[in-house]
Amino acid sequence: MDRSRTRSLSRDHSPSRSNSPPRAGRSYSRNSRSITRSRSRTRSPVSNRSRSPTQSPVSRARSRSGSGSRGRSYSRSASPEIQSTKIVIEKLTKNVTEAHITEIFSSYGEIKMLDMPLNHQYNTNRGVCYVIYHSSSSAHAAIAHMHEGQLDGAVINVSIVIPRRSDPSGPGSGPQARRPPPGPRYRGQTGNRYRSSPRQSHPPPPRASNQGVDYVISFRFGSTAKEKAEAQFEKLIAALDSVGLRTEARDGANGSVLVFVTVRSEQKLIGEVYRSRVKDWLFGVRPAAPDKETQRSLDKEPLTEAERLRIVHKLITLPVGEGGVGITPKQGPWTLVESIFPLHDHDFNKAWLKDWSTTWIVLREELEKLRDRFGEKIAFYFAFLQSYLSFLVIAAAFGVGSYFLLPQYSLVFAISNCLWSVIFVEYWKRQEVDLAVRWGVRNVSQLQNKRAQFVHEKEVEDPVTGEVVKFFPAWKRLCRQLLQIPFALGASAILSALYAAVFVIEIFISEVYNGPFKSVLVFIPTVLLTLFVPILTSILTKIAARLTEFENYENESSQEAAMTQKIFVFNFICSYVPLFLTAFIYVPFGNLIVPHLDVFGLTVQPFAEDEKPTAAPVFQINPDRLRKQVIYFTVTAQIVNLALETIVPYVKRRVFRKAKEFQNNRKGFENAGKVNDSKSEHAFLKRVRDEAELDEYDVTTDLREMCMQFGYLTLFSPVWPLASASFLINNWIELRSDAVKICVEMKRPVPHRADSIGPWLDNLAFLSWMGSISSAVLIYLFSDSATAAGTPKDLTLWGVLAAIVFSEHIYFATRLAVRTALSKLDSPGLLKERRERFLVRRRFLQESLGVDEETEVHDLEKVDHGAQAAPTSSSAFWSQQRGPSETIAAGKGIIESSLSKKTQ
Repeated sequence: MDRSRTRSLSRDHSPSRSNSPPRAGRSYSRNSRSITRSRSRTRSPVSNRSRSPTQSPVSRARSRSGSGSRGRSYSRSASPEIQSTKIVIEKLTKNVTEAHITEIFSSYGEIKMLDMPLNHQYNTNRGVCYVIYHSSSSAHAAIAHMHEGQLDGAVINVSIVIPRRSDPSGPGSGPQARRPPPGPRYRGQTGNRYRSSPRQSHPPPPRASNQGVDYVISFRFGSTAKEKAEAQFEKLIAALDSVGLRTEARDGANGSVLVFVTVRSEQKLIGEVYRSRVKDWLFGVRPAAPDKETQRSLDKEPLTEAERLRIVHKLITLPVGEGGVGITPKQGPWTLVESIFPLHDHDFNKAWLKDWSTTWIVLREELEKLRDRFGEKIAFYFAFLQSYLSFLVIAAAFGVGSYFLLPQYSLVFAISNCLWSVIFVEYWKRQEVDLAVRWGVRNVSQLQNKRAQFVHEKEVEDPVTGEVVKFFPAWKRLCRQLLQIPFALGASAILSALYAAVFVIEIFISEVYNGPFKSVLVFIPTVLLTLFVPILTSILTKIAARLTEFENYENESSQEAAMTQKIFVFNFICSYVPLFLTAFIYVPFGNLIVPHLDVFGLTVQPFAEDEKPTAAPVFQINPDRLRKQVIYFTVTAQIVNLALETIVPYVKRRVFRKAKEFQNNRKGFENAGKVNDSKSEHAFLKRVRDEAELDEYDVTTDLREMCMQFGYLTLFSPVWPLASASFLINNWIELRSDAVKICVEMKRPVPHRADSIGPWLDNLAFLSWMGSISSAVLIYLFSDSATAAGTPKDLTLWGVLAAIVFSEHIYFATRLAVRTALSKLDSPGLLKERRERFLVRRRFLQESLGVDEETEVHDLEKVDHGAQAAPTSSSAFWSQQRGPSETIAAGKGIIESSLSKKTQ
């Protein structure tokens, strides 16, 4: 049976139908406008479709192949009937209006409602329209007849919109979700014509092994009064429910309650994801806005587990004004909330540890998996560690070659080491940008979330947005930040004085004192450092934390940066001051200072009554002291730290568990630690209780460790060139041990986003600059081959200053050259960014600034029509030459006449 149909709709919305051959075209006049939809179909046992639009200068109709026709065959028998009365029409041209859709689609059934979103800036449609029929048969008829048909010369998509099922966990049902448009049907294809999308179309649920839990909140009431504990717990559950989160409570043992949290409905999560992505676009994190159809947006960019956990965490922790409930553990009104943490995915953890234990190099695909699970902040740390490890191969090769082939304190090795550090820092800066673009977090640091602990002074109206915002004067924060200067100076003075005093005692006992009890007294420096350094560091860290809180930063990134810089000062002093004292105090001026330290021998002499007084020894500088110290810090200390990272958390957890049980037993919780779980939940709840007792993982600690290690390499590597080889072996193990630490020894980290390693990058650059100065001074002091190893030649102030100034200028020149050279190289991430921005600009120009063919033709018709009318002052000028051919002829005539006159 052959059927052809042509419909034309004009502005007066009067239908005109005829049984003529199908035509596609549009005609325009000043007073009327028509849009023609054409489709010709021939049905047979093997159904064929063909489209043969007739093209004209005024028409936009385009054929879908070179011949203007295309055939398909498919079977309709396997198609399930989806009971929905709503369809969506996509890929509409800007000329289509609601009246046109009503006229065409009402022929398949009575329309109940029609919704066409408009672009109010240009007063045109947005390329999509929703139609709701009174019956599902009408919707299916419209899809059967109009999908991949032509409307206004463009091929449109028509697909069903499936109503979502009501979430059993929440009241009511969410908004409807659209079925992805049916895919192309090729010759010979049979089956369901609503072909499912090849990509994931729904947000991934939490892992089944975790019972669908997103987060666990540990609520520890202990010996708190019953009324207070119950009131705060009720407030907690009500707050979580207010932002669409579902909760379940279980006994956490030892005086605690475990609150399990997940999103109440899938629609709530999809809405939060869409809002988050739109916000990213508005702040420049994403180059283009997400698709307005939320389901299609998830199809194009599936939701990862890290993004899901991050969004749920924001609902829990963001302030009320930012869309969350502002739950901050152990602070404010939430003093009984001990921790908020996601649960480990043990299947993934086992696969992760197995893969990394059998590979030598961590590939980029592995980093992508970490990013999808633990967020960009953790992934950036492992990416940095892998890059650092790769560069250490080059440094270790230089170091081993220098150790066996070059003299000690080699100038060649010092220069190569400084060049290596500059190239690495500049390379990582570029690598950060590349990874940020690939992971879609470029400039995410500009997207600031306000801290719940931020204390505002007043509320003012934003002069830009007009919104009422919380305000704290910048000048007050600046005055508070100035307190960092005396604090940094005081902390530096205290720690430096401690290390200097211990250093003097150590030199005196080991190299000056020869009296009794020397074998025991040599342990005094170690005991003093072991006792006082942790105590002072803990006190100063607490003061730094309170000072940072007093500075009252509005967002988390500023708070973290301020605290990081304070911690860097402490670690810089604790790590490098002993070596600085040996290299630049003990070695150059030891002959002048150390002999005066024998005054301490008078305090010991009375205890040696039976022994003869010893003569004062002749002091000589120990040539191996500096090298032995460098070996200790680069080898022994690294091994000790690695052991402490793996052993101490386990011992600490066991001790604290026993201490809590003992404390709860004393306070009346006789059955503390013993709970009655159902058999189906016992294994799961036991695992959750074990994870609740783990420490929280702080990636800043590992970044600090790597930064300090980099400092040893840049500052003191000329003393012992094999330091880079030691770090290479240590970091290969560290890369795997950190994975074990995250999976076994720590709570699962919250997947925060980041576009870099934060302030530690600036600290790396600072250490690289300091290394150029330190290496120059060490080479100046010890490079003279005429002197014994470790003994400096005669010092001159101008020589030291000249070495510092010369090396510093060479450093800045080298950094500029390396930065310029790297900027000339393209990377996949930067190419991707430029390509995406180009596509956005091109699409904008096509949609907003493009010239319509019909408009041009219409303008030409107006020009021709105007030329026939009475000429005016301007029309008479423009009517002398009609079209480019006459203009060319006139120009040739002028050229010919001018040249002929010149020839004559």
